[in-house]
Amino acid sequence: MLKGVDAQREVKVGDLLRRLTEGSLEGLSQSFPNADPIIIGKELANSLGVFVGDTVLVTSPQGYLTPLEVVPKYRHFRVVGVFDSGFFDFNATWAFTNLQAAQRLFDLADVVSVIEFKIDDIDRAQEVADTIKQAAGAGFETSTWMEQNRSLFSALRLERLVTILTIGLIVVVAALNIFITLAMMVMEKNRDIAVLMSMGARKRQVWAVFTLHGLLIGSVGTLLGLLLGYGASWLGGHYRLIPLQADIYALSSVPFHARPWDGLWITLAALTISFLATLYPSLAAAKLNPVEILRYE
Repeated sequence: MLKGVDAQREVKVGDLLRRLTEGSLEGLSQSFPNADPIIIGKELANSLGVFVGDTVLVTSPQGYLTPLEVVPKYRHFRVVGVFDSGFFDFNATWAFTNLQAAQRLFDLADVVSVIEFKIDDIDRAQEVADTIKQAAGAGFETSTWMEQNRSLFSALRLERLVTILTIGLIVVVAALNIFITLAMMVMEKNRDIAVLMSMGARKRQVWAVFTLHGLLIGSVGTLLGLLLGYGASWLGGHYRLIPLQADIYALSSVPFHARPWDGLWITLAALTISFLATLYPSLAAAKLNPVEILRYE
């Protein structure tokens, strides 16, 4: 995928040319005898066995028509930079040259075939695309990042659903432990509860004691889980602790991006489930009849 760009404008709408591991962006404005400048991806450079300063041959299927056949058009390009996006597909298939070199290769004269827009709110991409298409008129089409990566985001959406279900099941199991702990405590402490109620403790107070005890267990567990989760996410993202095979998973390592909003709704869900787990044991404790329990004491 060869892309002819205006380098100074490209860095304002894309990130690939900002991630050069070799060479410099200024190389795209250089001119060489019988060659044009090009910046290629890391994996593409490795597969071709080229480095900065080497020359590659780029062939275009839009060639010359002869009486016998269509002869492909080709030009020589000098490698002036190598980028590493962290995404295998980009590193293995993308290359950049300046706009004039691409126009010469594809016989486009002084024509730009694609205009890219970068917007502040990426979730409004489709709305902006519809507005641009309407303003451009007939004969023009628009494409958004969501349409170009539809299959990837569909897979991520399914993975997110599975992750939510998994976390929910873990929280439910933890809530069952709270439920069992409180139920056993009520059975063991029924005499103590009866004594407190005979001394004037109200049912609401007994209910509050066991409810707060369950919420305290849930709160401590949730707090420790958040600290460990956000800490592990930061370490995993910063040091790339889980490597992947880039040619299979398209990423060289598992990315971590811990968002505050995720921690908030997980905290609310965990505390809500913990509260529900305390209801039956705390209500059972509040309904104990001290007369029946202390009759033979």
